[in-house]
Amino acid sequence: MLPIPRTRQARGFTLIELLVVIAIIAILISLLLPAVQQAREAARRTQCRNNLKQLGLALHNYHDVHRSFPSGWIAVDAGVQSAHEGINGAGWGTMILPYMDQANLYQEFDANLAIENPANATFLDNRIASFRCPSDQQPDTWKIEEEGAPGTVLATLPIANYLGVFGTEELDGCENAAGVDPVASNGQCVGNGVFYHNSATRIVDLSDGTSNTLMLGERLTRVSEGWYSTWSGMVSEGEEAFQRILGSADHVPNDPAAHFDDFSSNHTGGAFFVLGDGSVHFVSSNIDHGVYVGLATRSGGEIVSAF
Repeated sequence: MLPIPRTRQARGFTLIELLVVIAIIAILISLLLPAVQQAREAARRTQCRNNLKQLGLALHNYHDVHRSFPSGWIAVDAGVQSAHEGINGAGWGTMILPYMDQANLYQEFDANLAIENPANATFLDNRIASFRCPSDQQPDTWKIEEEGAPGTVLATLPIANYLGVFGTEELDGCENAAGVDPVASNGQCVGNGVFYHNSATRIVDLSDGTSNTLMLGERLTRVSEGWYSTWSGMVSEGEEAFQRILGSADHVPNDPAAHFDDFSSNHTGGAFFVLGDGSVHFVSSNIDHGVYVGLATRSGGEIVSAF
């Protein structure tokens, strides 16, 4: 009589084997995550650079038509009923919209009314990706309140991460009762960079050389400290109003001692800038301060060769 064959029972994982497999998977994930995060940040940096390249091109297209770059912000004498009234006014970002395929959006802007007028609220509510660095994951808008009157909202403004270069002076130096620089002979807030109050800087004015003059730069958003910037224009709520659309080269990018009006970014080691020739460069936090200051002036006569 033939022996009855035994049925072979399936053998499962032991608890120890299962724990070993889980541990191996966890190790692999921990090794892969930094690589994935680095790849994502590299993609965000590339997009940020491309955004600035687009803005630089729009600025040069504006210059081709108007024979100058747009004003840092346009503000005429008080009493004039327009979006350029007094110290408030449309910023350089608003003025270049038609030159970056945003002509329809620009048509929503009523320059015959104050920029903070409710009729311009729809225009101000536009969120434009080209003005935002993907590495800066923050709200799309913020409410600007009247100084000394918390809860009184002057306007809701779109957030931006790219600022015009005012120069090497702190922007709160443009602060007096009239909202202008008390040392400016023409009664305007004038910086030694490309963009300032009612500026009309031409390429020929960049006597330091277009490839040696910073024109736009990055600034991060910091909700906890009220660091918000915009592209649309200036709505006054005190001394920080000037700093919403322009930046100072007082401190190198990402300097731990930097103020709100300085340039900064969420990128490790520095920030991107557009130069006067339209090229985009990453400026390291380790750049020599004297070189950095020299790059921020339009006609300071400094001899620099950072790039």
